[in-house]
Amino acid sequence: MSSAYLIDAVRSPRGKARADGGLAQLAPQELVRQLFAGLDGRLDGVARNAEALLLGCVGQIGAQGGNIALVSKLHSGLPDATAAYTLNNYCVSSLTAIGQAASMVATRQAQSVLAGGVEMMSRVPFMADKADYYSDPTMPARSRYIPVALAADRLAEDEKIDRAMLDARALESQQRAAAAEANKAFTRSRIAITRNDGEIALAADECVRPQTTAASLAAMQPAFAELAAPYKDALGRTVDHRHTIAHAPPVCDGASLALVGPMNGSTRPRARIVSYAECGGDPYASLLAGFGAMDRALAQAGMKLSDVDCIEFMEAFAVTIAKFLRDRDVDPERVNVTGGHLAKGHPMGASGGILLSTLLDALEARGGATGLVVASGATGIGAAMVVERV
Repeated sequence: MSSAYLIDAVRSPRGKARADGGLAQLAPQELVRQLFAGLDGRLDGVARNAEALLLGCVGQIGAQGGNIALVSKLHSGLPDATAAYTLNNYCVSSLTAIGQAASMVATRQAQSVLAGGVEMMSRVPFMADKADYYSDPTMPARSRYIPVALAADRLAEDEKIDRAMLDARALESQQRAAAAEANKAFTRSRIAITRNDGEIALAADECVRPQTTAASLAAMQPAFAELAAPYKDALGRTVDHRHTIAHAPPVCDGASLALVGPMNGSTRPRARIVSYAECGGDPYASLLAGFGAMDRALAQAGMKLSDVDCIEFMEAFAVTIAKFLRDRDVDPERVNVTGGHLAKGHPMGASGGILLSTLLDALEARGGATGLVVASGATGIGAAMVVERV
């Protein structure tokens, strides 16, 4: 990946996925258009020359159907010659899109590529595509779909991660997210989204709960036991439900967009893409594939976790970040320094790109050189990227 660079990367604020959420009245292609306009403005028109637009999106129906990348290309006024396609790789979709863009640039399939993701969960709820896979009883038990919340509960039990550990991670995420708002350097790449009348629709992440305390977390009850009945066979056993709503990333609306290209004299990139890796995983141990992708990406880069200055590790339920901090030799002060998904939310198809722009902001604010993004998705999907500031 040595010839692929992140010229720039931006994200929208994350809005609550409900009718009165800050972004809910906007179409997904409008989020992408505003990010493109912001990115192109920051780069003095360079982004308009991209040869392709790749967008991750999980719920590809309704408002997000019809190839949302193509719809966004047309809505954004990109040149007719710009290729456009949408991909679904569950919760790592936008990081996959950026990884594909890097491969296209590195192999000279394209000079530069726009890549990211969008998810409007207020308009297209989770599992709204009603795929047969979600409920097909003919699938072998180990291959049956298990909702991520149930997989997280089972993983916490298997890994002996108790309620106190989950609460600690949720509290830290909320506290760091709230504190980061006071430092504009941490939000350099977050672009305020406007309504059609030009007024600000949303300028900050809407799901953060700064009033969260250890006592309020301890008072909450496990939230996902009632979800388990239809998935009894797939789960394979009775599960000790541990995750509360506070241990789950809020569903939300959001988008991300990056420009990937080569090093050239006209525009100074923000970072070099050192390595990128994807990894499948045991579907019966969902949410662990990100660890495998992380190990592959670090090996490709010839690095250890201790070599990395900042890490954005997707808080795909509290169990994942709790396991990472417990089991890996890593400085917690370098991980999710501005809070994570538990506080700020998870717009599925956009999350990887959101984490990447957040990482760039953190590296620049803290004077770091190298960064790592790690993302996990349901049923054993993982992706990771190592970057180095230019």
